[in-house]
Amino acid sequence: MEAWIAYSGRRFARPRYYANAHERDAVDIAPVLMPVLDGRIAGTTIDREGFAQVEHHSAVRDFRDRDEVARVHRREIEDLVQAQTGADHVHVSAPGLLRFSERSGLAGSLNNSMPARFAHIDISDVTAAQFAQRGADGRPFVRCAHFNVWRALSPAPQDVPLALCDARTLAAADLIAADAVFDEPGKPEWSFEGLVVAHNAAHRWHAFLDLSSDEVILFKTHDSDLARAHHVPHVAFDLLGCAADAPPRVSIEMRATAWWWH
Repeated sequence: MEAWIAYSGRRFARPRYYANAHERDAVDIAPVLMPVLDGRIAGTTIDREGFAQVEHHSAVRDFRDRDEVARVHRREIEDLVQAQTGADHVHVSAPGLLRFSERSGLAGSLNNSMPARFAHIDISDVTAAQFAQRGADGRPFVRCAHFNVWRALSPAPQDVPLALCDARTLAAADLIAADAVFDEPGKPEWSFEGLVVAHNAAHRWHAFLDLSSDEVILFKTHDSDLARAHHVPHVAFDLLGCAADAPPRVSIEMRATAWWWH
């Protein structure tokens, strides 16, 4: 399979992108047609490539109910990440982000609800260290890792799947520090440092197609243990050849932080 991966050029010394007002983005989009491997066949793992598909049934009845997601799903995700990683403690701080493909007419209807349309890594090393220390609340730890748990809520095929890049194929020179700006209506803007990704022909992209709601993609956005997959570029892409009447993609992602105390 091939897909257009939206890389970043280097026109901006310090790219800047917004959760909602994408017309204000300063990112030099440079699409490249890249091979994309079937993640199911490849048999990826969290600590080698940095991502894996995991079976997971949720008791949540309505993922659009933020109270139910906060009450039920946060604990489910904490338990899932702990079981998959063996961490001593896992914390999910927010009730997730619902995202909608553009064909749904709902992209942008909620805070930060548009597909992530350029290759990026959520947090830089600097941001990850800040979040790790803040969440540990002064307790010493030997390792901290940040994860994203991505679930498709719409039936297969998903018209805008998620592509993930094998962490082993990433070079430091591919990464461009950028400001991720959160501009939720009615609240003050705030930001932290994320990363956008420049093209490298060595990148090996993977996708998990036709996901059910009982499957999730677990991927790493940072790991302080440099002997393991460090972080994973990812991007939403248009599935070439997808039927025009395929249901528009709806997904939810949960962010988790895991600590190992000793």
